[in-house]
Amino acid sequence: MTPDPQSVEAIFGNVILTLPRLATALLIFAGALVLAGFVARLIERWASKRGLEPSVGTLLGRLGRFTVITFGTIWALEQINFNVGAFVLALGIIGFTIGFALQDISKNFVAGLLLLLQRPFQIGDIIEVKGYTGTVNEISLRATVIKTLDGLRVYIPNADVYASPLTNLSQATQRRVGLRVGVAYDTDLEQATRVALQAIRDVPDLALDDPPSQVVFDNFGDSSIDFTLYYWIDTTQSKFLDAKDQGVKAIKQAFQEQGIEIPFPIREVLLSQQSG
Repeated sequence: MTPDPQSVEAIFGNVILTLPRLATALLIFAGALVLAGFVARLIERWASKRGLEPSVGTLLGRLGRFTVITFGTIWALEQINFNVGAFVLALGIIGFTIGFALQDISKNFVAGLLLLLQRPFQIGDIIEVKGYTGTVNEISLRATVIKTLDGLRVYIPNADVYASPLTNLSQATQRRVGLRVGVAYDTDLEQATRVALQAIRDVPDLALDDPPSQVVFDNFGDSSIDFTLYYWIDTTQSKFLDAKDQGVKAIKQAFQEQGIEIPFPIREVLLSQQSG
């Protein structure tokens, strides 16, 4: 069957009319590829200047590259009258399905990115979160790993870390130590105050002068009048636990030298004998 010359001419005419749009689409797509590479390198340099992990910078660069290529592809398809709306809708449905199936992973991933960008803590910082206190060993895109004070490695999901109250102990250059002490009821409380404060001052490089140390009597116990000795330390000079240890030893020795009694609870047991 001989093809209709008019049909061939029409097809050829459509091809000729389509070529400029096709060339424009190819140019847009090629430009998007070049721009995507530039954006990726720019993001990686920015991440490096922020001190982020190299793997994080690479990941952010890839996300930037993917975003630019996606928008470039959509723009290029529009030039050849492709049904972009249906394409975008299909991408949205696929993305929603994957996101719903992997919502926990996605949540931790996004929280990990936010933690790495906002940097409320760094590797080596001592933090307190979700009831755990320890040194940050690793910040991945899934979990934050801390080494607790008793040597355990705890993996806390990033979403929990990001959403929970967090204390960065390493950012506190000054911390207040509070020691609970009890003295006998017949103790001169003014003397006990002076001796406790002097004991802390006599330990080299322990308590700061400003803010000043303070003794607060606050309880009548079963066998003692209880007080709390508050003193501030420079965390760059003294570790918190060491400062408590030195404080307890200093007060115990000073009270012993001054004859101030630190009583222990005494229970009096009365036995009654019943005749048979």
